Amino acid sequence: MAGCEALQETLFEEIKGRIKQDDDTYPVRWKSFLYYSRFGEGSEYPVFYRRRAADATEEVMLDVPAMAAGHEFYDLDEGDISPNENLLAYAFDIEGRGICTLCIRDLVTGKDLDEVITAVDGGHAWSADSATLFYSKQDPQTLRSHQIWRHRLGTAVATDVLVYEEGDEAFETGVSGSKSGAYIVIGSSQTLSDEFRLLDASRPEGEFAVMTPRRRGLEYDIEHYREGFYILTNKGAPNFQLMWAAQGATAEEDWEVVVPGRDDVFLSDFEIFDGFVVTVEREGGLDKLRVRPMAGGGVHTVDFGEPAYSVWADGNLQFDSRWLRFAFHSPKTPPSLYEVDLLSGEKRLLKRQPVLGGYDSDNYATERIEVVARDGQRVPLTVIYRVDRFEKGAGAPLLLEGYGAYGISSHAGFDSTRVSLLDRGFACAIAHVRGGQELGRRWYEDGKLLKKRNTFDDFIDCAEFLLAEGYTSRAGLCASGGSAGGLLMGVVANERPDLFAALVADVPFVDVVTTMSDRGIPLTEGEYDEWGDPADRVFFDYMLAYSPYDNVRAGEYPAMLVVAGWNDSQVQYWEPAKWVARLRHRKTGDSTLLLRTDMEAGHGGASGRFESCRESALAQAFLLQAVGAAR
Repeated sequence: MAGCEALQETLFEEIKGRIKQDDDTYPVRWKSFLYYSRFGEGSEYPVFYRRRAADATEEVMLDVPAMAAGHEFYDLDEGDISPNENLLAYAFDIEGRGICTLCIRDLVTGKDLDEVITAVDGGHAWSADSATLFYSKQDPQTLRSHQIWRHRLGTAVATDVLVYEEGDEAFETGVSGSKSGAYIVIGSSQTLSDEFRLLDASRPEGEFAVMTPRRRGLEYDIEHYREGFYILTNKGAPNFQLMWAAQGATAEEDWEVVVPGRDDVFLSDFEIFDGFVVTVEREGGLDKLRVRPMAGGGVHTVDFGEPAYSVWADGNLQFDSRWLRFAFHSPKTPPSLYEVDLLSGEKRLLKRQPVLGGYDSDNYATERIEVVARDGQRVPLTVIYRVDRFEKGAGAPLLLEGYGAYGISSHAGFDSTRVSLLDRGFACAIAHVRGGQELGRRWYEDGKLLKKRNTFDDFIDCAEFLLAEGYTSRAGLCASGGSAGGLLMGVVANERPDLFAALVADVPFVDVVTTMSDRGIPLTEGEYDEWGDPADRVFFDYMLAYSPYDNVRAGEYPAMLVVAGWNDSQVQYWEPAKWVARLRHRKTGDSTLLLRTDMEAGHGGASGRFESCRESALAQAFLLQAVGAAR
């Protein structure tokens, strides 16, 4: 990349220049205080503050720039405030492997207590009297979260008590407090099953009780409210439904339907307020917020007015608010924080992320398209471009992004780094392929296990559609994906190298059979329901047939940039390294093949906001160079 160092620097300055360097977050209310954070000019990390609702005097809670000094990587979990509002439990990771150190800060004195707890995974919850803290620990080998411990303030960490250990290696466990503050909740989850244990938060030394026992195929999530629990579950509803269980009658057979499941609507999340239930419902590939009075009556749907977007409930910490706060953004609209009146439906904008450098959303257009795949399924495709610099049929370059795994949807959201490509005439597209959950649970089920090939076929079919409809040309079509999306890049590189000019594979999961055969590394045991267990010959043969590393062939490949993280606990660095080694050995032609290993970071890349801009600039320079648009 030495030949385009000037371009990388230009892109970095552009991307960085769109960031308001002294920006702050909109305050969120919890009990007596308003909480927010602020970046300083030139700072990689924010400072976290709070102030009383009736007082403008700021209190510094965490000065992250000072805390991160001397560390190449610093990832902070800003933590949980104790019920008495005097203590803050927070955790930090300095390697990128998710192995954290847990500290407790006295917010009255601004000093940390001497009780430092090492080798935790960041999850924690306070007892009602603010004197006991529950936290989770990982298996040191597999990094599976498997234990919940109890720490009493003022006692030695060595005397902490193990209160729960998850013995099933397919499950992970964590701990949190209920929104009501009434319960400490231990959750155990696996791809197809969930189980929750409850403890009265006022009795921290009591015994946790199972709410509803796990059974394979039963997924559920809970929120306590007054005399019972709201439950989001797939019980009797593949696309999930909302149910109610009275306190003391939480067995499955006692659950009552509140919002029934529907075949064409996926119920993905919910928020509880005094007198209202707000559901997040995905319909036609887009999320909608629906407000339902608990007493019955009309359902109010919050409108967004764009063809493609991403929305979620955000920062609703108190039951007694009459306002629902939610975050919204789209490919052309920067992240925006709104609130809507639960009674009247009035909507107001609280804050929109500033995008400097003259960005004007009116200069860009978004299209939402349905691509008919080879088996007749209609695959959503989101396209964005700058209207005065893009013309269909002119062979413009285009970057197609994809993921398609774990039921994680590829939301159509804003990316300020993308603007540098759009302003240079690129179009950008997101293929909402099977394996995600954009079109409901069936969309996920049809892209996993022995149907995994649908993910790859959908992506290829979207690429061919973009070529056939004149959005781009073979000399200009690029693709990118990370992690499981990196697997997608590896498969399409092997199977359809003729379609693409360049690929970026970020922390790619490409040595599928070897990794899924090794129970001693992170993630493997819990992922058999996603990929299959290669000990079963049927799954072995199926995975082997698409695994990128195992299917590298002699022949020409697109230009490729492969990015790995030395401390990556999810895709170990040796996967992309050995994949690139085999590609170098077998591929023909003179296309560029680069491996970049970040020696300080893990799966999520650089932790600082400007260092991550440099990563984006490198990838964009690579793509621009590959399609002959490096300027």
